[in-house]
Amino acid sequence: MGIIALILLVALLIPIIGIVIDSPVGRALARRLEGPETTNATLAELVRRVEVLEADVDDLTRSVQALQEENQFLQRLLEDGAHRPSLPKPPGA
Repeated sequence: MGIIALILLVALLIPIIGIVIDSPVGRALARRLEGPETTNATLAELVRRVEVLEADVDDLTRSVQALQEENQFLQRLLEDGAHRPSLPKPPGA
């Protein structure tokens, strides 16, 4: 009787295991056991391009700040020049 029960148990477990493995839960467990997914080549390329664009934006930001500082300096020079009296004319001119 024990062997017949064991054979019956194995015969019933085969379709149950198949159903569980084919279910979404079984697929999720299989994906988790496989480990981390390899990144898609297009996704890796996109990440690289975003990093390059961020670096370019940082460079442009620094350039704009330098131009603003130069512009402020030139504005101060122009304003100071307008308030200063002109140099006296040389004698005999």
